[in-house]
Parts: sequence; structure tokens; C-alpha cells
Amino acid sequence: MLDLLVKGGPVMIPIGLCALAATVIVIERLLFYRSIAKSDSSLMLKLRPAVVAGDYEDAAKICDASESPLARLARAGIDYRELEEADIKEAVMNAANREVPRVERYLSALGTIANISTLLGLLGTVTGNIRAFGVLAATGAMGNPGLLAGAIAEALITTAAGLIISIPATVFYNYFVSRSNKTIVEMESSVGDLVLLIVARLGSEKKSRAGGSHAL
Repeated sequence: MLDLLVKGGPVMIPIGLCALAATVIVIERLLFYRSIAKSDSSLMLKLRPAVVAGDYEDAAKICDASESPLARLARAGIDYRELEEADIKEAVMNAANREVPRVERYLSALGTIANISTLLGLLGTVTGNIRAFGVLAATGAMGNPGLLAGAIAEALITTAAGLIISIPATVFYNYFVSRSNKTIVEMESSVGDLVLLIVARLGSEKKSRAGGSHAL
């Protein structure tokens, strides 16, 4: 394997760096989406009863204990619960706008790596062919078989290496884009339901207070 990398020439260095960066990003994103999927489901199971009971202090503590983006959106809804419903939703949307970059982090870098890897492979093909033609020009029509084989190997190895990096990077990029879109939609939907619960709870509390004041 090391021998193949050496035969690929200097273009294999940036291709290798792309492979390393893509691997790190893929692992980090897989762990991130897995983590928030677990935390979001458990968060809503704890948060809904607290909101329904009107225990907003406990609900805020539940949000603070979680690192999920959903928790920060829910906390915004709880913090601004005394405002009108439209204002609460606006506060939640502002919080969502701050969380979206975190959900989509590194995706543009992964997409860039997928594109660049193919181009680097093509560059290696070009440099390998240039070397091959240089060998032919320097040694005559028959050329030196060893030197010619090395130049052709450089062209083929870099092309293959670029594609080996680009194909899975493209697959994971498209998967993560789909996953991030789904996460954002689910996040906004869950918080929207929570806002409705908060508004309904506050409405019933106001009616209860109004009924009590009329009774007096």
C-alpha cells in the first residue's frame, strides 16, 4: 500500500490529507447526529410533563442539563413564555437560526473535499501523462519501459485514489444534508408543539386568575 502511495507522486499528499479530513468529519457527524437523536427523544419525554404542570423552573433545568440544539430552542420558548404567541415563536425561530449552523457544521467542507478529490486525481493523471510523454521524448519512440510504467502508474493511481475518496465523501455528504434537514424540521416541529402547550397552559392560568378575581 505504501509503495502505491509513493508511486502516485506528490499529488497523493493532498489526496491523503483530503482522506484524513473526510474521515474525521464523517465520524464526528455520525456521532453528533446519533447523540442528538437520543437526547431529543428523552428531552421531550421529560419536558412535556413539566410544561403541562406549569413547572417552568424545572423545565428550564431540564433544558440546561441537555446539550441538544432542541433544548436551547425549548429554553427560548420557556424564557419568553410571558410574551404573545407570535413573539414566542419569533424568539424560538431566532434561537433556531443560531442552532442551524451547528447542525450543518462541516457539511460544506465535506462537499468541497468530495469535489476536490476528483480534481486532484485528475491533476495526478495529467502530471503522470506529462511525465510519460517526457519519457518518450527523452528516450525515443520505444522509450524506457521502467520509466514509462512509473509515469503511467502515477496517472492511474492518483485517479483511483481521488475517486476512492470522492465517492464515499459524496455519499456521506448527501446523507448528512438529508439528516440535517430532517433534524431541523423535527426540531422546529417539537418546539412548535411545546410552544402551543405553553400558550395553552398560560391561557388556562389567566382564565383561572380571572375567574378567581371575579369570585372575589
